[in-house]
Amino acid sequence: MPLPAPSHHTPDRTLLVGCGALGTRLGQRLVRDGGQVFALRRTTAGLPAAFTALAVDLSVPVGRELPAVDAMVITLPPGGPVSGPALGPGPGPDGGYLASLRNLAAALPRVPERVVLVSSTRVLGGHTGGRPLTERDEPAPVGPRAEVLLEGERLATELFDAHVLRPAGIYGPGREMLLRRVLDGDPVQYARRTNRIHEDDLVRTLQAVLTAEEPPRLLHAVDRSPAPLGEVITFIAERLGVPAPPRLQPEETTGTVLDGTRLLGVLGTLEHPTYREGYGRLIAGREQTGPAQRT
Repeated sequence: MPLPAPSHHTPDRTLLVGCGALGTRLGQRLVRDGGQVFALRRTTAGLPAAFTALAVDLSVPVGRELPAVDAMVITLPPGGPVSGPALGPGPGPDGGYLASLRNLAAALPRVPERVVLVSSTRVLGGHTGGRPLTERDEPAPVGPRAEVLLEGERLATELFDAHVLRPAGIYGPGREMLLRRVLDGDPVQYARRTNRIHEDDLVRTLQAVLTAEEPPRLLHAVDRSPAPLGEVITFIAERLGVPAPPRLQPEETTGTVLDGTRLLGVLGTLEHPTYREGYGRLIAGREQTGPAQRT
């Protein structure tokens, strides 16, 4: 059955901040639908010609005013030290992440009508037990990176009135970490609870939150099949025709289980509702074309 076409209005002008693989795919959709896209990165090589490239290092104050836009999507990497096309090396334990958000706000002529911040379900990592977590559960960050992510959510809400999207483990062509682990035979913590989202569905989610009339203020981007890591790894090994990796000892039941009901209310249907469809198609495509590369 074909996926339903969401009812939305594509913004006339959208700023993609930290425009990596995810932002690029979103931007291509927006351009296809008639929108103008500004892509802000420290280095702009490789961006589509249809984008207006903005070579900006947000780890320092921006020396010019950024263009006025109707919408903005922020996909900056947190953590320290950070380096990459979006930020460059940044000072402080957060790698300049929070300073980058403040520098971005200072350089905008006005706050766009719709702003989406991409965070991570990592901010829920301190929850224990197998109860599925929803957007109503309070954050429980563990470790500096998760704490910076949560502080970024708070700051983006304060500066931009941002909608916050929290993806789980993103996979898809070019995002093949689990496949490499299986092929390398690395020991795996089979009991770890895991959640994930295929990049195809994540791009659709971003577009929906960006363009819908009244999207949720907070949304977890997860598929319909949270599963122990061992279950996913075993499936991948069977599809690749290789032995399953050994179990990491001692076995520990860690991780979280996330409920994706709210996401289904936004998208209606997932292209890759479980890891079986997602990794099955990924492996089939890999066999036809060889492993994809992504920087």
